[in-house]
Amino acid sequence: MSIGEARKRVDALDKVTGKANYPGDIRHDDELWLKVVFAGRPHARVVSIDTRAAQAIQGVHLVLTAKDVPNNEYGLGTQDQPVLCGPGSNKLGGDIVRFEGDQVAVIVAETKAIAESAAKLLVIDFEDLPAVDTLDKALAPDAWILHPNRESNVFHHNIVRMGDVNKAFEECAVVVEHTYNTPVQEHAYLQPEAGVAYLDEEERITVVVGGQWTHEDQEQIQHALQIPLDEIRVIYPAIGGAFGGREDMSVQIVLALAVFKLREMSIRRPVRTIWTREESILGHGKRHHYRMWAKWGADREGKILAAECRIWADSGAYVYTSPKVLGNATLLATGPYEIPNVATDAYCVYTTNIPGAAFRGFGGPQANFMCEGQVSRLAEKLGMDPVELRMRNLFKEGSVQSMGSAIPPGVSIREVVENCAQEAGWANGPIGWEKPALEPPGYGRKVFGLGFACGYKNIGFSYGAPENCGATIILDGEGDEIRKARLFHAGAEVGQGAHTVFGQFAATALGIPFEKVELHLSDTASSLNAGSVSASRMTFMAGNSIIGAAKEALAKWEAGERPAIGAYVYRPAPTCKMDPVDGHCYPNFAYGYVAEAVLAEVDLSTGEIHLREVICTDDVGKAINPQLVEGQIEGAVVQAAGYALLEDWKQNAEGKALTHELSTYLIPTVMDIPDVTRSVILEYPDPRGPYGARGMGEMPYLPLASAVVDAVAQATGVRFAEFPLTAERVLRALGKIG
Repeated sequence: MSIGEARKRVDALDKVTGKANYPGDIRHDDELWLKVVFAGRPHARVVSIDTRAAQAIQGVHLVLTAKDVPNNEYGLGTQDQPVLCGPGSNKLGGDIVRFEGDQVAVIVAETKAIAESAAKLLVIDFEDLPAVDTLDKALAPDAWILHPNRESNVFHHNIVRMGDVNKAFEECAVVVEHTYNTPVQEHAYLQPEAGVAYLDEEERITVVVGGQWTHEDQEQIQHALQIPLDEIRVIYPAIGGAFGGREDMSVQIVLALAVFKLREMSIRRPVRTIWTREESILGHGKRHHYRMWAKWGADREGKILAAECRIWADSGAYVYTSPKVLGNATLLATGPYEIPNVATDAYCVYTTNIPGAAFRGFGGPQANFMCEGQVSRLAEKLGMDPVELRMRNLFKEGSVQSMGSAIPPGVSIREVVENCAQEAGWANGPIGWEKPALEPPGYGRKVFGLGFACGYKNIGFSYGAPENCGATIILDGEGDEIRKARLFHAGAEVGQGAHTVFGQFAATALGIPFEKVELHLSDTASSLNAGSVSASRMTFMAGNSIIGAAKEALAKWEAGERPAIGAYVYRPAPTCKMDPVDGHCYPNFAYGYVAEAVLAEVDLSTGEIHLREVICTDDVGKAINPQLVEGQIEGAVVQAAGYALLEDWKQNAEGKALTHELSTYLIPTVMDIPDVTRSVILEYPDPRGPYGARGMGEMPYLPLASAVVDAVAQATGVRFAEFPLTAERVLRALGKIG
């Protein structure tokens, strides 16, 4: 049986030896080079683009601008972003750039050097417009409206109402009220945006690129080019990380557009591009900055009676996935707690900043920071142990969420919190849970703190979004022996080990050795739509689809069909949209649960914070490949540590990014990771999960910043309501600098 084995990844050898081809590695002898020209300013009207000098350079084949795009718009969910910004656009507002990474032109030339020389010869006349680079500017009564079809810069509003918060606050013994801010974060994946496009043997425009949803990429290319969908093919090779940042378009459409236009000129040559790190940082979305206000109250026994929350998401220049991210934050704002009275208002706001996009946790880390901050503050005000307060309020089977529906079966948050607390030294005594006493460090300038936080998050798409995942299995052999099983699946491998897990599911479901499974993956020409590798959904969804396809293939095999083909599309229980009046709905079909304890060391003389130990307890339902689960936990902890401590996004007064290189935007190195990360894997099966598995890729990320801030509060007595906790911010809060 392959399920539960720590099997070596199918792509491991190729990646460690350099054999694996990433999009930037794929070369063709007769390829042309594509250069994207970015706006370089946060808000302006493109009055004119003079391409004559650039076009006159020998070796330049194409200079494309807005007028060359058949349908000049795209967007994941809402098509509000021009493919190319400039005069001649066939869409309202298509001549406006709304962030500095907007694309204004594309040059296709014989070489990279020629394309870059031509780009410098473009004469672009901009009429600068006011920067709307903060939430305050965007929400002001006289704010500049960034999109001409909108009445304000607020483009989405979630409302949740349950019970009567005002009456409940009157019954509370303690009430805490605070404002929280969470920062922008860069995905910083290893491989910048890159790809190649060409005409394949069936005349399809084929785009080989890194992404998270092959079929969505295909559909967005089709929408912009206005050609039949089956004339477009998308293939994913090896992908150097994603974390949500590859859900939105980067080079996909412009690569396809270039091949499309070259074909019109009877030029049938591949086109290739690779962004620089600076282009990557400026050209794709970021984790949203959130401003959040919360007022929570509890009785003397620690029962949380009321929670009122307001959330503002800086969504940047375009919609992207902001409403979906906000949907998660709206639900998770009150955490995994039974709270009978809730009032939440949450808003998406346009600014001239780089768009807010999907990022690991998808609104969960932001909401968790507010939620867990409120719980910790309530515990302090009540004089109660923070774990004890949590245990008195956590969900159990049948608990009703703030959106008025019972949480799906398989609720394990109590077991997760209890396990994590025990691992960190908490004891459950006669008066409840009690934190362990910390040994003094032995030298005066350093202090220790032990912090705690927990959380939960959805698995799969939410709020009525169509959710399905398809798989195809072909069995070959003679007589009764299956000699080979070919698995066709579109799910992306973005570094998490998904393709190895796909093989393990297939081998187990078919009852054959893993070595007999042949993988055919991430190609729209051969695979059914698998949906996005996001929302911690792929193990859950792909596993169910592969099991279903295996059952169908085996039934045909037993009936004597050779080859035996099984195709299956898995569809979970449907979710539904939020009611516009009170937000009541069935938001998600499954969840994952996590708790973390952090031992942090704070240097009072320098303000530096060092993570001595992180304990992460994660219920994964069933660890399909325990080694990969540990890798996901450790990777999430390190990435979240960067978010909490290091990654300090900066802009100037005009709204232009200052931290647009990895020399100025610092991410964790080997010197910054926790001394010890303990991955505690629990297996409480999800009744709908494949072999009981839950999604878990995002869960370890969610509570880390909250636990770090709690640890620092225990060490110093200062509880932060914003981060990253850079040395400067810590020293300022401690009164060591002005």
